[in-house]
Parts: sequence; C-alpha cells; structure tokens
Amino acid sequence: MPSNPFRQDQPSRDGGEDNPSDAQLEGATADGAPGDNAGIADGMNGGDLLEAELAAERDRNLRLRAEIENLRTRSSRELSDQIRYAALPMARDLLPVLDNVDRAIAAGEKAGEKGPLVDGIKMVRQQLISALQQQQCQEIKALGEPFNPQFHAAILQQPSADVPANHVMMVTQAGYQLHDRVVRPAQVIVSSGPAA
Repeated sequence: MPSNPFRQDQPSRDGGEDNPSDAQLEGATADGAPGDNAGIADGMNGGDLLEAELAAERDRNLRLRAEIENLRTRSSRELSDQIRYAALPMARDLLPVLDNVDRAIAAGEKAGEKGPLVDGIKMVRQQLISALQQQQCQEIKALGEPFNPQFHAAILQQPSADVPANHVMMVTQAGYQLHDRVVRPAQVIVSSGPAA
C-alpha cells in the first residue's frame, strides 16, 4: 500500500522515493531542471554561493528596470510624435486642393475676371491656408533663399545676373512643413549665377 493514498495518480519527480537523499537534492530545482549554479566550483561554501546568486539577481533586476524605463521613454516619445504629427495626412490631402484653387485664381485673373467669383475663390483659399496654419502647417519660404535640399526640390537651374548662385530664383510649387517635418518640398528653379 502506498504511503500517501492521494498521490497515487501522480508520478514522483525524485525517481519514486518519498524521502530523497541529500545527494539527490543537491543542485535540484522545483521543476527538476539543473540550477543556475550547476557546475560552480565545489570550493564555494553556501554563503559564497548565496552572495553570488544575490549579486546576479541584483544585476538582472537593474537591467530589467533599465529596459522598462527605456520602453516607457520610447513609448512616450512615439505617442507624443503621433499627437504632434496627427494632421500630416490631412495636410497632404489638402495641398493639391490648395494648388487647384491657386490655378483657378490665376486662370480667372488671366481671363480678366474681377467679379465676386474670383473674390470668393480667394476667400476659400484664405480659409484653406487658415485651416493649415491652425494645424501648424506653414509654407516653406523659398524665394531668394539659399537652396536647401531638405526643403527645396530643384527642377531647373538657370543663369541669373540678379540672383546669386545656388539661391532660389523662382518657386513653381509652394512647399509646406508641419512643425519640423516637410509635408511637401517646394519645387524651385535655382540660379547658377551670372552667365559666363
């Protein structure tokens, strides 16, 4: 008859013995796997072994805390960026509309239109500009500025006696930026300096 009737269905982890010897218990863990300190020199006494384990766990704890703090910082920065640049897709969608409004105004003025229709389109343009500015989307200043590939896309380079070399002499399409990110670079014609 087994010594414990409630453990009949469970195989024992110690090879079938209810009272394992000290040799069987040495180096064993709760799950039966070899311990982290298996293979440590036999010259260490129990106190030294505990000190080494404590130092290893402290180091592990510090590393985990640092990793958690890094994760918090990164998550906070990513959330802040998501909030800061949330209007970026909206700005990208509105810029072609603004371009078409500018074209309509230019076509109306070229045709000699000066009535309330052109004035109404100009007011719509101003509303679009205001909506973009409320979201911190600003036009990139380009005309007369030194060429900067981060903000300008050069489509042509021409000689000019009036504009210094490598400066923007004409803007063909306005560029915009949201805070410090470029939504769309300005398309520009760059001066190559006086003709030789």
